[in-house]
Amino acid sequence: MSDVRQYQMLIDGEWIDAEGNRRFDSVNPATGAIWASVPDASERDVDRAVEAAWRAFSTGAWSKTNATERGRCLRRLGDLVAGHSEELGRTETIDTGKLFKETRWQAAYIAEYFHYYAGLADKVHGDTLPIDKPNLMVLTTREPLGVVAAVVPWNSQLFLTAVKMAPALAAGNTVVLKASEHASAAMLEFGQLIAEAKIPPGVVNIISGLSEPCGRALTSHPRVARISFTGGPETARHIVRNSAENLAEVSLELGGKSPVIVFDDADIDSACNGVVAGIFGASGQSCVAGSRLYLQEGIADRFLERLREIAAQIRIGDPLAEHTQMGPLATRGQLAKIEAEVARAQTQGATVLLGGRRPQQLAAGWFYEPTIIECPDQKTTIMDTELFGPVLSVLRFRGEEEVVSLANDSVYGLAAGIFTRDSARSLRMSKAIRAGIVWVNTYRIVSPIAQFGGFKNSGYGRESGMQAIYDYTRVKTIWLNTSSEPMSNPFVMR
Repeated sequence: MSDVRQYQMLIDGEWIDAEGNRRFDSVNPATGAIWASVPDASERDVDRAVEAAWRAFSTGAWSKTNATERGRCLRRLGDLVAGHSEELGRTETIDTGKLFKETRWQAAYIAEYFHYYAGLADKVHGDTLPIDKPNLMVLTTREPLGVVAAVVPWNSQLFLTAVKMAPALAAGNTVVLKASEHASAAMLEFGQLIAEAKIPPGVVNIISGLSEPCGRALTSHPRVARISFTGGPETARHIVRNSAENLAEVSLELGGKSPVIVFDDADIDSACNGVVAGIFGASGQSCVAGSRLYLQEGIADRFLERLREIAAQIRIGDPLAEHTQMGPLATRGQLAKIEAEVARAQTQGATVLLGGRRPQQLAAGWFYEPTIIECPDQKTTIMDTELFGPVLSVLRFRGEEEVVSLANDSVYGLAAGIFTRDSARSLRMSKAIRAGIVWVNTYRIVSPIAQFGGFKNSGYGRESGMQAIYDYTRVKTIWLNTSSEPMSNPFVMR
């Protein structure tokens, strides 16, 4: 075990072990081998992190740092993340199985999020209101909320850290980040850059641990003013119940079973590439994975033939290798769930057109082949079950009205893709689909400038974009009496 990397948590600017040195192992999904040991925070550890964040917010150096300087801190942090993208990406790949090509690029790109909110830090302002009463001036200011609990899943953890942390800090809050128990290493290594960016101790705290007690203690802590969570609906329900203890504001970015709709006038090659990116990129382990494909009947056979050709050539293997195009699943539990759901779909009349099994040459890791399943109807269970893996469910449709009904027949509503050359149709469909993000003739693209979030069981609240920084503030209203006369007797009505 001497080669197993030992990690610590960042609390109040110090690197510490969990109380009682409680730890859990992190497994490399490409090999099935333990490669790291991570602290398992206790309720007391959580309290220490939140109290550190509260002190930094209420009386510490951060409480006296102006908006322009907060922006400078974020810009320095963005530069540092970009400069360490190779190391951060490599760690994330070993811990999650995501392709190194993607994690390295993503770690570099999230610098844009820190830079974007660095620029917005001193643009948050209030208003002067044209009040309807004489001799009074009414002003509003926007003030930070306080301590933000940011709960981040294992997939795209550095990206989601930036999406939550950058606007929170820009607005003047402090943060306690909870890393996923499935893959904590990259977030803990990211913490090494906090002090180097000259962010004061306690402003950013990074803890790791299981949902009980760590997650519960954090999201119910009385000092926490806002909870930003990305993950699954079941965990989200626990978090909402926990927030009843502190009445914290809550934003939830949850799962998806996103439809991709291809009309018979679409560019087949472009649409195929979009579908492949949406479901086989990141091994399908994305909340916006385009896992439901609806094909118009006139194009369906030709499209599926081309799609099978492309998917069959995807190179599966070591996620650190540059030639690999798809890595393993992140957890053994995901693999077991996918195998069970694919088997159930077949008993319900679905046909596996490609894949549907583990690759025999990669038995040591948690790999699963790119899989395409044609379903007999919308009632097939796999059509509305989020698998978080490289499994595409396919249905055919005749016209717009039918496919809108099919696409919206889901408990989820995070994202959707539409492929058509008809611009009027693309606008009609974009309006009709109940999803927070709609991509037209493209898929799986994000930007710090564009808001991100879902409808229905895909959560509420939005991340990214200019509005996000305002979501980490609350309005204070100030009434100023400008009259030189004393206040009138309140019991004499005029």
